[in-house]
Amino acid sequence: MLITATQIHDGEKFLPEGSVIELDDNGTIIAIHDASGKSDATFYEGILCPGFVNVHCHMELSHMKGVVPEHTGLIPFLKHIPTYRDKFTEEQKTTARHEAYTEMYNNGIVAIGDIANTTDTLDVRAQDKMHIHTFIESLGFTEERAEMMLGFADTTYKAYASQEAKEKILRQSIVPHAPYSVSPSLFKLINSHTPQSLISIHNQESEAEHYFYLNKEGAVNELLAMLNINTDFFQPSGKSSLQTYVRYFEKEHSFIFVHNTYTGIEDAAIGSGTFAQAYWCLCPNANMYIENRLPDIPMLRSEQRNICIGTDSLASNHKLSILSELQTINKHYPEIGWETLLRWATSNGANALRMADVIGNIKPGTQPGIVQVSVNGIAKRIV
Repeated sequence: MLITATQIHDGEKFLPEGSVIELDDNGTIIAIHDASGKSDATFYEGILCPGFVNVHCHMELSHMKGVVPEHTGLIPFLKHIPTYRDKFTEEQKTTARHEAYTEMYNNGIVAIGDIANTTDTLDVRAQDKMHIHTFIESLGFTEERAEMMLGFADTTYKAYASQEAKEKILRQSIVPHAPYSVSPSLFKLINSHTPQSLISIHNQESEAEHYFYLNKEGAVNELLAMLNINTDFFQPSGKSSLQTYVRYFEKEHSFIFVHNTYTGIEDAAIGSGTFAQAYWCLCPNANMYIENRLPDIPMLRSEQRNICIGTDSLASNHKLSILSELQTINKHYPEIGWETLLRWATSNGANALRMADVIGNIKPGTQPGIVQVSVNGIAKRIV
């Protein structure tokens, strides 16, 4: 199969005009050719690029689309989740996550970093149409229950680890939810669960998180009080949350910092400098939905941070489209060109999920999937 387009992005950069992709029937890249002698290639208007990588999603919350109002701020948003997430039938939950999975597949997503607190998404993983790394969250902001809370997460982890992959990559790791929901003892247990594992964390998503770690003041106290969690043991570090929790992890872990709505330049430097591999995942539409604010993307970019893209959940987004996330960034920061944005959505995401040997780049031997971004701004999977 020979295909070409107005422009081709190989995951890193735009290729010379007239370039042609040669693939076999399984979608494996055979070669990249120049235009000479390849006049029989099928032509697509717009851009062809590798399949998108959604580094951060919550498929198990798909049934909560439209339940939480927009622009509440993070703490009120979080209060809604436990209140309403179980006020649905199992059939409604199952239908919603399968529809979400199909939506992402059709939108050109080939791999997902999916957050799980339950085993609900075992069924969508079994479809074996997309690569998935499942991040099993461990939560518990009480020191005395740390081992028990890790045990709950480990039971879920073993259920995912027992699932056999056929065609696609299926992986999993235990990760912390967020700095305000994980105690120091639980952070340490997560660190030691699997050496050199891939860690993801909801990072600096609200200003309240910063004040909680700085002086134990602010709205995080309201959230923990609502959950009947005693915080007497907690002593604020006087530093940002990121600067506090990174010390609980060995540097050999790969780390994905997610959201980063209130991340500053010092935090970015410390986060990237602490681990062997660190990526900064942006979910701009969810940031706008919850906090009505974007991270300091120019700062992250100027500091040459490894940026990748996620959608978050349908509880905090109107759709699960990586292209829509890129369009939001481009709208607010038009100086960030599409060559860079597409790199964040493809090769950077593949690197973040440790899947770059298979997806993320159009180069011989890979099976990245091919997405057409049409001139009217619609993404469509073609391979």
